[in-house]
Amino acid sequence: MDEKTLRTLEYDKILQRLADYTAFSASREKVLERRPSIHLADARVALTEVTEARLLLDTHDDVSIGGARDVRENADAATRGIVLTPTDLLDVKFTLVSARKLARLFEREEQQFPALADIALDLPTDTGLVDAISRAISDRGEIMDSASDRLGSIRREISISHDRLLTKMERMLNNKSIAPHLQEAIITQRDGRYVLPIRADAKGRVKAVVHDQSSSGATLFVEPLPVVELNNQWRELQLEERDEERRIMTALSARIGAQVSEIVAAVETLAELDVAFARAKYAEDLNASEPVLRDFEPKGAGKHPGVTLRLWQARHPLLDQSTVVPLDVELDPETYVLVITGPNTGGKTVTLKTVGLLALMAQAGLHIPALAGSEISVFHSVHADIGDEQSIEQSLSTFSGHIRNIVRILEEADTHSLVVIDELGAGTDPQEGAALAGAILGHLVERGVTTLVATHYPELKTYAHATPGVVNASVEFDLETLRPTYHLTIGLPGRSNALAIAQRLGLQLDIVEGARQTIDPAELKAEDLLNEIHRQRDLARTARAEAEKAQQEAETRLAEIAERLENIEDERLNILDQARRAAREEMDELGEEVRKARRQLALARQPLEVIEQVSEQVEALEEEVQEPVERKPVKETAPNRPLKLGDKVRVRTLDQEGVVTTLGEEEAEVQIGMLRVRARLTDLQLKSGEPVVKPVAEVAQTTTSGYAHASPGVELSLRGMRVDEALDATDRHLEAAYMARLPYVRIVHGKGTGRLREAVRAML
Repeated sequence: MDEKTLRTLEYDKILQRLADYTAFSASREKVLERRPSIHLADARVALTEVTEARLLLDTHDDVSIGGARDVRENADAATRGIVLTPTDLLDVKFTLVSARKLARLFEREEQQFPALADIALDLPTDTGLVDAISRAISDRGEIMDSASDRLGSIRREISISHDRLLTKMERMLNNKSIAPHLQEAIITQRDGRYVLPIRADAKGRVKAVVHDQSSSGATLFVEPLPVVELNNQWRELQLEERDEERRIMTALSARIGAQVSEIVAAVETLAELDVAFARAKYAEDLNASEPVLRDFEPKGAGKHPGVTLRLWQARHPLLDQSTVVPLDVELDPETYVLVITGPNTGGKTVTLKTVGLLALMAQAGLHIPALAGSEISVFHSVHADIGDEQSIEQSLSTFSGHIRNIVRILEEADTHSLVVIDELGAGTDPQEGAALAGAILGHLVERGVTTLVATHYPELKTYAHATPGVVNASVEFDLETLRPTYHLTIGLPGRSNALAIAQRLGLQLDIVEGARQTIDPAELKAEDLLNEIHRQRDLARTARAEAEKAQQEAETRLAEIAERLENIEDERLNILDQARRAAREEMDELGEEVRKARRQLALARQPLEVIEQVSEQVEALEEEVQEPVERKPVKETAPNRPLKLGDKVRVRTLDQEGVVTTLGEEEAEVQIGMLRVRARLTDLQLKSGEPVVKPVAEVAQTTTSGYAHASPGVELSLRGMRVDEALDATDRHLEAAYMARLPYVRIVHGKGTGRLREAVRAML
């Protein structure tokens, strides 16, 4: 890819933002070096990695590279005999621990995350270094007694020697021959040896070695001769401890040097995984989706390169995502060149940059801020000429700078390239500029190069209208507010608007009319026709918006009515339930009285025929009371329009909202977050709450053969079951759900030890 184009399209800013999501320096370095791939297979794999990483981070809260560090430099230093510090050793340990943890994770989850598992293949699982460093160095960076038997023995001797030394000196504090000469009754240290502070005038009265004196000279710090040997023993043991620690660190550093290849591979693999995680986090924050990458396939006629470009609701990733106006950019099977016209600041440059930048992002393995289902070809090169090309150093004008850039583009571009040019032919005489722009565009069309250009020249509008493979597009301008709308319309050229804007800003009418008189009548007629087309289109758009608003209001009212009916039905059920409970209590009381009467008549040896008749009546009443109260289905009204692509709907069985991306006769595909699910139309409900068609419960009761199959319900709870019991229940539930034609089943297995979860997932 052309580096100048990458800077022009601000690809480097995308990398800077992406780098902020990385966890350590090695992955940040990889991000900043990342370039778009020109190979379809590689780009697809990279996009799959992001999709898997998004799912992994969504389902596993604790996934990260942990405390990994870029220890490649330290590992390389160890190969040259340099002894690493305890902190350096801990960095190596924590890096290898992170590598081992992720390696085991992807070993378990390989089937669900195959692309990430392929990356994790190079992670070392056990090099022995982690245990060796853990035995020697604590997490606070201290060398532990367990580092070696010799070190443990030395430190025990040091402790004993230290205790003997302090005991001896504490006795001297109370010694009658020494205590009177002390400045203070304390034990202190000088040059690593324990000493006592005595008054300077007592020098010679205490047999000792002088090590220091106070700044005032009033105090001498002396080591009494009886403890010199004890101090020597303690100091010698300290030196032995230092030497043993040095030997341990040297041995560990040598082991790291011997395994430098595994350590470097671990760092680089962790960096690759961290880059995938960073791309996933960036995609989530952008609300981006995975684009569909296409190869160049024969289509259309003539010089058509076979390019695919369909971007739905595309947004420039560097703009505020809450306010940016989405763009729909589509090249039909007959088109590979787009000529965009419209006013200044109207969004032409943003459109060009959006298309070019999203193409680079997709080929770099980044999800793009556009709707799912957006498609784009993998270009072998992307070229852009956008912005001011003036160069003071080279004494080039803006026009000269653009021409030099275009000359380079024409030399390098081919049928598998994407070219975006802003203000083609600008910066010189309008007549010559228009002629030059037409010739350059014609050259690109003749060579079959996918091209998007922005221009003011009306000659290019005519050229686009008359040339196969080329189509006009325009960015709109609101003459009422004198502000651009940033909407892109493909198929219609932009209007000039210069005279209308001047008149709206208060320029005298006679001046505006005078200017109009100098314009070619044919051009004025064409402009008037174009204005009428735009006016009629605006009217149609307004009418459609009003119709959609009215329909939305109707759908909202229908949903409110359905909710009210549902509430009424709930109230009816509650009242009937209360009445049945009261009747059941009365029946119980009556039954008890009948049983008492039967017992009394039996004791009196009276006939029971009358009592039997009463009992039969009571039993009949009990059966009537025990009949369940059935909910009456609320009649749902179908919408006034059929479901269409882009509708926001709720999938009832999932209780999730999504966007319709594909429509069939009986089913639809719905994008929910980064997942796509297929659901029957009867299971969908418009965002307003109104069902698309009759409820799924009615459909799921009858198979295609006409036999009724009751729905087992969407959710199956396995909590508290044994593994064999849960697997049998799952099998039965899935079979019943399939026969009832349910589109989705939710299985709840709980947490516990995880054995039930693993068994159910293995079965599924």
